[in-house]
Amino acid sequence: MNNDTICALATANGIGALGIIRVSGNEALSVVQKSFPAKNLEKQKSHTIHYGYFMDEEEAIDEVMLSIFLAPKSFTTENSVEIAFHGSPHIGKRILETLIKNGARMAKAGEFTLRAFINGRIDLSQAEAIADVIASENEASRKVAINQLKGGITNEISVLRTDLLNFVSLIELELDFAEEDVEFADRSALSGLLDKIEVKLNSLIESFQYGNAIKNGTAVAIIGKPNAGKSTLLNSLLKEERAIVSNIAGTTRDTIEEVLHIKGHAFRLIDTAGLRETVDEIEAIGVKKAKEKVENANILVYLADAATEDFSEDIEMIQSLLREDLKLIICATKIDEVIPTKYETVEDIFRSAISHEFDFIKISAVENQNIQDLKNELSSYVEHLKTEENNVVITNQRHFEALRKSMDAVHKVKEAISFQISTELLAYELRNALEHLGEISGEVTNDEVLGNIFSKFCIGK
Repeated sequence: MNNDTICALATANGIGALGIIRVSGNEALSVVQKSFPAKNLEKQKSHTIHYGYFMDEEEAIDEVMLSIFLAPKSFTTENSVEIAFHGSPHIGKRILETLIKNGARMAKAGEFTLRAFINGRIDLSQAEAIADVIASENEASRKVAINQLKGGITNEISVLRTDLLNFVSLIELELDFAEEDVEFADRSALSGLLDKIEVKLNSLIESFQYGNAIKNGTAVAIIGKPNAGKSTLLNSLLKEERAIVSNIAGTTRDTIEEVLHIKGHAFRLIDTAGLRETVDEIEAIGVKKAKEKVENANILVYLADAATEDFSEDIEMIQSLLREDLKLIICATKIDEVIPTKYETVEDIFRSAISHEFDFIKISAVENQNIQDLKNELSSYVEHLKTEENNVVITNQRHFEALRKSMDAVHKVKEAISFQISTELLAYELRNALEHLGEISGEVTNDEVLGNIFSKFCIGK
């Protein structure tokens, strides 16, 4: 199938000023030539653009510009042509139908990038970074994806693999001379290398929490009793009337999710139903959903009405929702309606009752008071996840799992050395560590993994 000439729409579906169709394969030039009489494409230089009409036999389909990229200087390393046409979906469809009639076939999801990987132009982590660049929705995710596209992860891993491979070679040599009882690999030097690898792997593994926040956004659950001001806060943060605000308790029946960008980071704000005991069946479902959202949230913003006299129910609710890894922010709301000494007392009450670390902010969403303080607190949560010593950030779950498996293998190698276990077992665990590291760049992979990765790409990429 890699010898086929493939084609696909590379731009988004819908009407636009321009659309682009990509064609790649050994016969790309001849396939397009059948519909482009204006020039002899076989005689044109690489990286040149040509004007003319794209024809279906005697009928002109559209006025187009062709960009030619000759092998190996193309994205796929194959002969490639990009056809820029007026952005009508109908015209794009007609051009694709004609290309297929000329001998091409429709590309599968991610097939252009798959060919770039198979042909050695990029490694697997770079291929995945391309998808991340396309999907990036904020500045932080764009920067991380571009760094990965430039080979950031591969560069880190390749150094580790090279050093480890040298020792594997020496260990394998010992196996060849097993009867001689000789030792080619210095065990103390190997232990020193393993310590170094362990530190690097640990740094990369720890970066995943920050990377996941960048790539998928940080989940923020806005929780509180009915009429604590949750929907008002959501509207204030988003600067739009996204949620219905009413003095009637229980207005929010379902969860509302919106994305807020703060300092280049994405936060998935979840406005939930007010937490209380209720006989209303629909409201009860909303309360259940609210608790489920907290279970999957990174940050809990709990709103407590500053005018309340008894906070025991709020304290009980907070304690029932807490987890060790949950960031807690308690906001005393509606401070425009109470005297300053009142909300200072509120903080003292929560501090004395809740042992879990939390930040306390007094706000008025109606008057927009101290809303920026809350935004700063959300932003600082993500910034504190970042480790200064490591410029490479892991954002991919597959990479994270491979790194954890590599770390497990390294631990087993260290145990094998410590307990002077046989050279055969030592070699086996070293190969395991190498294999898991190689899974990240694609030096070690299988068709099932490749199929899963590239099936998530859009067609045309």
